[in-house]
Amino acid sequence: MKGWREYRLEQFAILVKDIYKPNGKDEQKYIGLEHIEQETLRLNSVGNSTDVISNKFLFQANDILFGKLRPYFRKVIKPKFSGICSTDIWVFRAKEGFSQDFLFYFLANWDFVNTASSGEGGTRMPRADWKFLSKTKWLLPPLPEQKAIAAVLSSLDDKIDLLHRQNKTLEAMAETLFRQWFVEPCKNGLPEGWEEKSLEECVNIGIGRTPPRQEYQWFTEDPKGIKWISIKDLGNNGVYIFDTDENLTHEAVEKFNIPIIPKDTVVLSFKMTIGRVGITSEDMVSNEAIAHFKFNQKTPFSLEYLYLFLKLYQYDTLGSTSSIVTAINSNMIKQITILIPENTIMDRFNHFVAPLFKKIRENQIQIYTLEKLRDLLLPKLMSGEVRVEYNGD
Repeated sequence: MKGWREYRLEQFAILVKDIYKPNGKDEQKYIGLEHIEQETLRLNSVGNSTDVISNKFLFQANDILFGKLRPYFRKVIKPKFSGICSTDIWVFRAKEGFSQDFLFYFLANWDFVNTASSGEGGTRMPRADWKFLSKTKWLLPPLPEQKAIAAVLSSLDDKIDLLHRQNKTLEAMAETLFRQWFVEPCKNGLPEGWEEKSLEECVNIGIGRTPPRQEYQWFTEDPKGIKWISIKDLGNNGVYIFDTDENLTHEAVEKFNIPIIPKDTVVLSFKMTIGRVGITSEDMVSNEAIAHFKFNQKTPFSLEYLYLFLKLYQYDTLGSTSSIVTAINSNMIKQITILIPENTIMDRFNHFVAPLFKKIRENQIQIYTLEKLRDLLLPKLMSGEVRVEYNGD
């Protein structure tokens, strides 16, 4: 390919190791591996430097953060702010003559991620090895083409980011309406005509199952398998569940009698991490840490109402069934009381909220499509299989 040259990683990427020593006084944004979403190239949250007690790395705005612990999780981000990060995260900057944006996508490319995973050091907690990676050789385009490639991929990520921000705003609006209509009016008791019922009186509550983990044949990467919801599939990517980290074979679902969760069903995590809520976008199954709520002829509320109720519910009031981990059981869930307002109030609420959820769903479909497109283009652009026009020699 004209203009492309071979470089060692250390020739175009700088590994920055500026140490931060916590003093408990200054406040900076902190990023640990737990704050970076797996594979999506996005942050799910940010911590605070006042909560850290050991040395960390400093990073500047637009530095690239690469999770070196279990690199196959593809935890790669480029924050627009400065702060500190875990020492299990590498901080990268492009050398002069190379594009920082291009370097971000280079490090996020599965070709590099898989190479980082193949050179892991450590047995129990595998980490990428800089000594090994720094000497690996890569074909790179000239700077103008690097910038053009990064511009194509950045345009997709900018649209994805915009849609995520829109959805956060839409969901916050729905939550505000729920509080105004159903929390504030009940501070001094139930309004006339309203009542409370247990969840088991209103919906059919089911719990998922897990096939034997040691029998690998029940788990599949085949997209024809059925999507299997676990806790990590909830809470970060939006209201609706479009994808899961693992799939089960149809044989596993039948053999172990794993209950099918129909499309448009609210699901809730109730072990380890309690209170993550989602809505299925197709028929799915789940593990035993996920409860699902199937509507029946007696259900007196809408899907959106139940989602918001479960998301805003104070689960700490239920206590815990374990002294070691936070957990509640299915009986506790069944006995949760849910407010049932008058039909006219419920109808008016649904009239305002349903369009918000419709737009959230439409945005999530766009996000899912754009992420797939970005990840399809990324290796092709990085390898030169797909070329982009650019100004320059």
